Amino acid sequence: MALGVFVHRTDSIYDDSPAERYQFPAQYLGRASACVGDWVLYYEPVKVRATRGYFAVARVQEIIPDPVIRAMYVAVIEPGSYLEFANPVSFNGPDGLVERGLLNEQQRVSGRAQSAVRPISTTDFNRILDFGLGDDEALLPRIDNAAGSVLQEERAPFAFEHERERINTYTSRIFRDRVFRKVVLRAYGERCAITGLRIINGGGRAEAEAAHIRPVEANGPDIVTNGLALSGTVHWMFDRGLISLSDDLEILVSRQANDPDSLHAMINRTGRALPTIRALDRPHPHFLAWHREHCFKQ
Repeated sequence: MALGVFVHRTDSIYDDSPAERYQFPAQYLGRASACVGDWVLYYEPVKVRATRGYFAVARVQEIIPDPVIRAMYVAVIEPGSYLEFANPVSFNGPDGLVERGLLNEQQRVSGRAQSAVRPISTTDFNRILDFGLGDDEALLPRIDNAAGSVLQEERAPFAFEHERERINTYTSRIFRDRVFRKVVLRAYGERCAITGLRIINGGGRAEAEAAHIRPVEANGPDIVTNGLALSGTVHWMFDRGLISLSDDLEILVSRQANDPDSLHAMINRTGRALPTIRALDRPHPHFLAWHREHCFKQ
């Protein structure tokens, strides 16, 4: 097994869905196969407008021949392993290149940086992981989760263990929930998508919560397009199917709501969920359809 980097861009000609699959040509088969069972970083090239740089981490489950295109392959991502960074990492960090294995003997960026699939050292991988998943108090929950402190009280591992097992801490359920919240709230400017309210407490923490459209228990991924920023009450109603969204983000109210007038009064004037700051982060129709079919009380 080996750690790796998968280069991805939103306008790619390849049939990629980072949380599910990564398509690549046969020339990268050897490198990609080495990553099976291990973790990869997703990287968006500097030539992409408003590039996110290194923007996510995921685990490769298997490599299969592309079922449609000959001489192409697909890296299947382990369900539930994909995690977007709370803080996208630029190619050049505060101390220079963050992926230092790309430097040649002259300390210049080598041609390896052009490879769509490439190996990465454990040291470089963990450096980028630390930058991408570093803590940001401003978007933490209103009440600290006591369980979160447990991670800081565990026995400090030996250096070798620390290098290889750091990913286990970063991908624990507790940590994933915190990162998911940061990513989703940032996408909506910390504003509830249904009410339109943006309430920040005296400590600078947002009142809004991050709701999964398709819940984790139903194999919903921790990706921004499967999330909504919702106030606590609205989150409760959404999870219980009293409200839902159409594919064009019209807010749907269940006929089973016992106080529909009060519920309608909470909805922002447009009658639609507020859009995300970036169009690419808007809720995916696939997840919205799942919620209407499995949760919404029509």
